Amino acid sequence: MKLKHITFAVFGALAAAGVHAQDAFPSRGVTMIVPFPPGGVADTTGRPTAAIMEKYLKQTVTITNRPGAGGAVGNAAVANAKPDGYTMLMGLSSVSVIPEADKLFNRKPAYTLEQLDPIALISADPMILVVHPSLPVKTVKEVIALAKKNDGELSFSSSGVYGALHMPMEMFMHAAKIKLRHVPTTGGGPAITQLLGGHVTMTAGGPAAISPHVKAGKLRTIVSWGDDRHPNYPDVPTFKESGYDITYYIWAGLFVPHGTPESVTKVLRDAVRKGVADPEFKSQMTKINSPIKYMDAPDFQKYWDADAKRLAAVVKIVGKVGK
Repeated sequence: MKLKHITFAVFGALAAAGVHAQDAFPSRGVTMIVPFPPGGVADTTGRPTAAIMEKYLKQTVTITNRPGAGGAVGNAAVANAKPDGYTMLMGLSSVSVIPEADKLFNRKPAYTLEQLDPIALISADPMILVVHPSLPVKTVKEVIALAKKNDGELSFSSSGVYGALHMPMEMFMHAAKIKLRHVPTTGGGPAITQLLGGHVTMTAGGPAAISPHVKAGKLRTIVSWGDDRHPNYPDVPTFKESGYDITYYIWAGLFVPHGTPESVTKVLRDAVRKGVADPEFKSQMTKINSPIKYMDAPDFQKYWDADAKRLAAVVKIVGKVGK
């Protein structure tokens, strides 16, 4: 009888240990979905973030680019993924805009904001208006004057309709009372490629994404959508300085599907918290001219809520915009 009790006790202990080992997170590699092609803000921020998280998670973090519909395809893929922590989203501020645009057109939403839980904010940079060097302008007033002279002929590229690059340009056109021709692409990288090739005359770019091209003299900075001048672009004035009360920040943050266990999100949050303080990560972000603006989940949720409300109002102002 004693032997039987001991056998059951040992079996029970082993079973418990097996369950514990199975529940340990992460026990395999993690996927970070970037909802845009390589070269844009989500991608340039996602890659160093994935690399540093590997260091603290002790597992691979693989970037998967899932572009389409201004980010909606990749965002929806994560929103509808299994809530186990193995699928993350490196989302941009446009994650809040897409559901609002769907409402505007009475479309079934690709996803809702309630389907995503924030992990951490990584960066938040003001967009910067850049033009092709062939365009004979150096100030925003010169851009506006040229746009009015060539009504609707000057063009701009974006990451997609209602995307992170489209919305600030709509704000600019609305404030300056000008018309520009919209050329949507599949992401920030392709939008910049369109401008570099001279296929469009301007775009709103993230500071990190435009940095190498500005340094190489292939793009010219004009004005920033920031509240203050960007520390890495001190010579670029803001719209507010130029007499236009418009601001727009492109932020990048990590999300997981809603319902992901708190024990799992804690592991991810801890990895990001340690990662953003790591000199290796700081060095990588400095190289791409993107200051770190870290917020843990609770503060990021508040920031996201306020920004989503502001962007929803902008969508209503802009109204229905066709492709």
